Amino acid sequence: MIGLGAIAGIALVELGMVLTPGPNMIYLVSRSIAQGRRAGLVSLAGVALGFLVYLFAVSAGIATVFALVPEIYLAVKLAGAGYLLWLAWKAVRPGGRSLLAPQELTPDGTRKLFLMGLATCLLNPKVAILYISLLPQFVDPARGHVGMQGVLLGLTLITVGVAGNAFFIVTAGSVAGFFGRHPLWQRVHRYVMGTALAGFAVRIATERTGAAVALR
Repeated sequence: MIGLGAIAGIALVELGMVLTPGPNMIYLVSRSIAQGRRAGLVSLAGVALGFLVYLFAVSAGIATVFALVPEIYLAVKLAGAGYLLWLAWKAVRPGGRSLLAPQELTPDGTRKLFLMGLATCLLNPKVAILYISLLPQFVDPARGHVGMQGVLLGLTLITVGVAGNAFFIVTAGSVAGFFGRHPLWQRVHRYVMGTALAGFAVRIATERTGAAVALR
């Protein structure tokens, strides 16, 4: 029903998104460093549920709503860009800290970890834009049921996203230890992360392909 090219393409897009620092990664890695891998993986379960919510929202036609009322799409886009700029400033401001720097956080219970992971995902503009604007571009009406293609491609996105984030959770402790022993590299990572977040925020705010893309 869907070609290998579409699967490979959407997987590469998601891999690139996973490697770009964003709210999901910041929350998952910081929680894993402060509270252990189990806490990070529980949080990731909440993030995965958020991915599924976006996937089925797109399948239910939320993209059509954004296309018919572009002001809503614009508001969501600008709010997300503003949030990313705020995260970028936190990273590069004087006294800021790297995502992977060792830090102390108040331990959270399993329920709160899961719900915070879900909330972080649902409020993540990267996820919203990926599912609403990019996913439909890999659907080929000539290959059969468009809705089923979207679901299968979305599940590919989720698989890659969950696997990539799980890798960062598992390795976060070791990397945090390295940064703790090498403050210079911690500073370099902080500025690289801030620059990436700011760049993505600008891209979101200036992107001209609005929700109408999702209707193609």
